[in-house]
Amino acid sequence: MRTMNRVFKYAFWKLKGTKVYALVGKSGTGKSFRSKLVAQKYRIDLIIDDGLLIRGDRILAGKSAKREENVLSAVRTAVFDDLEHQKQVSDALAKEKYHRVLIIGTSEKMVYKIASRLNLPQPEKLFRIEDIATKEQIETAMRIRYSEGKHVIPVPSIEITRNYPQIVYDSMRVFQNKKGRKVPFKRRNVSFEKTIVRPEFSKYSKVTVSEAALTQMVAHCLDEFDSQIKVKRVQVQIKPEGYALTVKLRVPMQHQISTTLGELQEYIADSLEKYGSIFVSSVNIEIEEWG
Repeated sequence: MRTMNRVFKYAFWKLKGTKVYALVGKSGTGKSFRSKLVAQKYRIDLIIDDGLLIRGDRILAGKSAKREENVLSAVRTAVFDDLEHQKQVSDALAKEKYHRVLIIGTSEKMVYKIASRLNLPQPEKLFRIEDIATKEQIETAMRIRYSEGKHVIPVPSIEITRNYPQIVYDSMRVFQNKKGRKVPFKRRNVSFEKTIVRPEFSKYSKVTVSEAALTQMVAHCLDEFDSQIKVKRVQVQIKPEGYALTVKLRVPMQHQISTTLGELQEYIADSLEKYGSIFVSSVNIEIEEWG
């Protein structure tokens, strides 16, 4: 039955001529900043970014993950974890005329999950931020994100102020010529206004992410990695270079973890950075066997 449903869905989207694209990169690397440039180049009608459905300079539906008061709820909003949120955006998509959609996410798994939850076809073309931005541009974007807590929403500030005035920090305009390259002021042809915001969860900086919230986030990441591994507790030390975590795990006595300890440490650190914009300086793992 599931196979038949997939076949019918595929045929439906083919007949409709709908294509889904994805822009993937770690948190803070400048994906939202460059999303309009990608959309312009590939004639993409709609953008799905951090819980919002965007067309041109307008927010059509959804709620912004940037308004959430903690990182965990921001992650859930970004992946449309709430059924009412899913329905609102799915209904808005059903009313729109479009052929191409761009989904922005921190990983391939994230964009596939968003497409599935919004009843869209899986992305057929995937762009990585490293393909459209230089190493220096990415490093600058990440430095601003982690030192100042600033994010970008790819619509004009008046659109954000209407719904979330408390998070608006500033606005900026990006200029582009017809070939899609950024150009000097005198030669500019097309411009896009973007809004710089400081989310609620960034305003409180590191204090916001409690040990309980980090425990939940690590548990969520590891459940997808290996459902046999259970997170007992995450202890946190806040250092100038980031969070130092001690992760206490419970593993069944006869269970073999399908990776080395170093790879598991790296997986936890990368997942928290990808899904929650949390910079982890170190991960110490303590394993307790049971059963």
